[in-house]
Amino acid sequence: MGRGGQPKDRSEGPERKCIATGEVSPAHGLIRFVIGPDGQLAPDIAGKLPGRGIWVSADRDAIETAVKKKLFAKAARQAVTMPENLPDLIEDQLVRRVVNLISLARKGGGAVTGYEKVKDWLSKEEATVLLQASDGSERGKSKLSTPHGGRFIGWLTAAELGQAFGRQTAVHAVLGAGGLAQRVVEEAARLKGLRVSNGGQSRRKGSGTR
Repeated sequence: MGRGGQPKDRSEGPERKCIATGEVSPAHGLIRFVIGPDGQLAPDIAGKLPGRGIWVSADRDAIETAVKKKLFAKAARQAVTMPENLPDLIEDQLVRRVVNLISLARKGGGAVTGYEKVKDWLSKEEATVLLQASDGSERGKSKLSTPHGGRFIGWLTAAELGQAFGRQTAVHAVLGAGGLAQRVVEEAARLKGLRVSNGGQSRRKGSGTR
C-alpha cells in the first residue's frame, strides 16, 4: 500500500530504494551493485549477478554521494573495496549496453541510420524513437523531429552511435516499435543520469559535451 492507504502503482515493475537519496523508484531506473566474496563492489548493470543487491539511482551525483559517505559499506554491513572512478566505469558499461541493444534492433530490422532513411521512417510514422549524436551538426539535427508520442535520445556520440550500425560514425537513427526499443529507452535514460547535466553538458569530469 502507498501513502494514505492507496495501492502503489507497480505498472513500471518492481521498486527499489536508493541508498543515497532514500527515494523508492522503479528498479529499471537504478543501478544494482553486489559485493563479491572478496569484498569487492561490482556494478551489476544487467541485474543478473548473484547476491543481495544494493541499489543507487542512475545519477552521477547519487553514486558519488554513496562513495563519499561510504554508504555501500554501511548497506552491506562490511568493509567494501570499490573500483576507481566508479561513476565513469558505470557510464562506460551503460554506453556498451545501449550500443549493443541498438545493434540487436538493427540486425532484427528494427533500426536504421542515415538521414534519408531516418526521414523516410519518420514520415511513414514507422519510428518510435529518434536518436541523434550529441556532437552532430545542430543544423542537420534540427531538420528532424521526435516521433509524435515517441522518445528522443541525444546523448550518444557519433562514434558510439556508429558502432551500433557497424560504421565509423552516425548522426541520425531511429528505432521502430518493439521490446528492444523500450529497453533502449530505459538503458539510455540510465546513461543520461550518468552523462548529462540539467544544462545539457557532460557530467564526466575532464571532458566537454560528449
